[in-house]
Amino acid sequence: MITINQRIAEELSVNCQQVTAAVTLLDEGSTVPFISRYRKEVTGGLDDTQLRTLELRLTYLRALDERRSTVLKSIEEQGKLTPSLKQEILSADTKTRLEDLYLPYKQKRRTKAQIAREAGLEPLAQGLLSDPTQNPEQLAADYIDSDKGIADTKAALDGARQILMEQFAEQPALVGELRDNLWNHGTLAACMVAGKESEGAKFADYFEHREAIRSIPSHRTLALLRGRREGFLTLDLLIDEDTPTGQRTPSEQRIARRFNISDQGRPADCWLLDTVRWAWRVKIFTRLDLDLKSRLREEAEEEAIRVFARNLHDLLLAAPAGARRCIGLDPGLRTGVKVVVIDQTGKLLATETIYPHPPKKEWDRSISQLAKLAKQYRAELVSIGNGTASRETDKLTAELMRKHPELKLSKIMVSEAGASVYSASELAAKEFPDVDVTLRGAVSIARRLQDPLAELVKIDPKAIGVGQYQHDVNQSQLAGSLEAVVEDCVNAVGVDVNTASAPLLARVAGLTTTMSENIVAYRDEHGPFHERKILLKVPRLGAKSYQQMAGFLRIVDGKNPLDASAVHPEAYPIVQQILSRNHRQIGSLIGDAKFLRQLNPADYTNAQFGLPTVKDILAELEKPGRDPRPEFKTANFQEGVEKISDLKLDMVLEGVVTNVTNFGAFVDIGVHQDGLVHISALADKFVKDPHDVVKAGDLVKVKVMQIDLPRKRIGLTMRLADDSRNQNSEARRERPTKRQKPQQQTAAPKSSAMAQAFAKTRR
Repeated sequence: MITINQRIAEELSVNCQQVTAAVTLLDEGSTVPFISRYRKEVTGGLDDTQLRTLELRLTYLRALDERRSTVLKSIEEQGKLTPSLKQEILSADTKTRLEDLYLPYKQKRRTKAQIAREAGLEPLAQGLLSDPTQNPEQLAADYIDSDKGIADTKAALDGARQILMEQFAEQPALVGELRDNLWNHGTLAACMVAGKESEGAKFADYFEHREAIRSIPSHRTLALLRGRREGFLTLDLLIDEDTPTGQRTPSEQRIARRFNISDQGRPADCWLLDTVRWAWRVKIFTRLDLDLKSRLREEAEEEAIRVFARNLHDLLLAAPAGARRCIGLDPGLRTGVKVVVIDQTGKLLATETIYPHPPKKEWDRSISQLAKLAKQYRAELVSIGNGTASRETDKLTAELMRKHPELKLSKIMVSEAGASVYSASELAAKEFPDVDVTLRGAVSIARRLQDPLAELVKIDPKAIGVGQYQHDVNQSQLAGSLEAVVEDCVNAVGVDVNTASAPLLARVAGLTTTMSENIVAYRDEHGPFHERKILLKVPRLGAKSYQQMAGFLRIVDGKNPLDASAVHPEAYPIVQQILSRNHRQIGSLIGDAKFLRQLNPADYTNAQFGLPTVKDILAELEKPGRDPRPEFKTANFQEGVEKISDLKLDMVLEGVVTNVTNFGAFVDIGVHQDGLVHISALADKFVKDPHDVVKAGDLVKVKVMQIDLPRKRIGLTMRLADDSRNQNSEARRERPTKRQKPQQQTAAPKSSAMAQAFAKTRR
């Protein structure tokens, strides 16, 4: 029997020794970031994506093995475990296949078939199945027994039929074949629930909709399921629709062939064929309908989670403005604009509330107040939340900059998604116990401009707003995926241990919430850390945790320059060897790219550290503590375009990508409503996956192609040569209706290894 490690190795296309080594490290408590960065020799260079997939599959396959053991034990206790059945169970590679095999032996509620067997009708059922030349009515007469509840031949034959129907429905190979056929050739039909036209208008596109079940994209699946859940749509799975009335469907023919049932004019043939029809319609199809709709939902959820994770990754690794003093503005109308000033480290310096907008209209006074704050605290940036009154507040800031050029301010609009969640959180209350909850949100808006990663880790990833039907998917699966993304992003960038908050530290490999809080408490009591090894003095932080996290923590201007790099303390002897052999000092070695590139990494390998690690060390010495995030840039929203009604067709605007889905990208163009660039309008070439063209946070130029004021929808294109008068109808409507035959869909983009693992895990 193939082992778990062998199976994972095949799926990842790596050798089994790599998987075995990684599994051993995971079982010993090592984290994925640590393994992927500092144990390349051990795993043969498995990267973090491969390791995440491995970890996911390992959990699934171990759970499958546990279930397999339970199934084998149960069937063996019943005395029904044959060598061939045991082999089939041992070979089952999915939970679905395992449960198909177990179904005939699974303890279940007392069925009609069981009642019929208890009444002694098994011989009648099997007799007719094995010898259709017998007359059903005549044979059934011998089984009439009022004491057993069999009053006449009809009752006897009904009981026999129940036995055969259950037998047909519990044949694993047959059920698997029918399931595959239904998935490959079935159609999902959506219809409006009568009388719900107005109430369910947002689902109007699906009131009369048909599509091949296997081709439905994830976003449409989740929309259809939401419509059904909210009571506006019915969803029916259809197969064999072209079968003429009175004839057996292909699915029924498959069942009949499996049990050698055919119409040869024999006395029992008609009765057996009716039994096949009832088995398909009542037993098998009902079960498969639930199975496949569940599979459809699960695969849609997996894809939605993948999209969310990818968008979150891009958002967390967005370019930071850096350590610059910043004014944060949380726009509002009646309640005013909340103003905060923070220093280079994110420390709150001042708070204010101004009322430039109706009803108070204190425009000039607000500009004066902002100018005073900017001058007093030497602010360089103004971060404006993109919510209600954002464009009006942006206009206010622009006038501030025109009237006071000496301040040399720059303004940037940022997403305020999740700021209100942070402001009302326990963390914000601890951090700012004496600051009004409305002002805490402005602090978050300012800080996320300085360092998006450091600030957004304080917020539940699900509240950041870059998902696709995020509330409709499996929440535990979503949370696990997003937590992995956050962990990978934080460790890819590294964390300054002397400035990081406890929530940010908690995302570092090997650290728990308690350890992180203890690090901050130790720092507050004893002052900044001057060496990494001092972290070992922090309560509850042992050698194992130190090993996992040390390479990801940075100490700037400490005693050892290497502590500001990604070189792990355990590899410091390699650096010392380089220094000794070349008679150099660490201060002169770091950053000397010309010298470092002349070194032969193989000269410094040993039994513990191989070529991959030495190459990483040399690269890190060349640019210690380098930030993998891109250069900071800002978008300029067009003056005078502040709401949807200001838009004109064919207007070209600059915007920021806020969310990327499988059907396109949403772009903030400064009108309080993101516009959609459909996948067909992302580029002049065919686009299989929108993520190949754009990512969250990108600055893009778009042209306005559609304006739907009643529904607040904006259609955009990144193909600037497009003309709104000659729009591609496919971009406006991508769904076939009931009057159209479902067409062959373009192949969906190959999902990532992790997405494929999700699919295998959920089935």
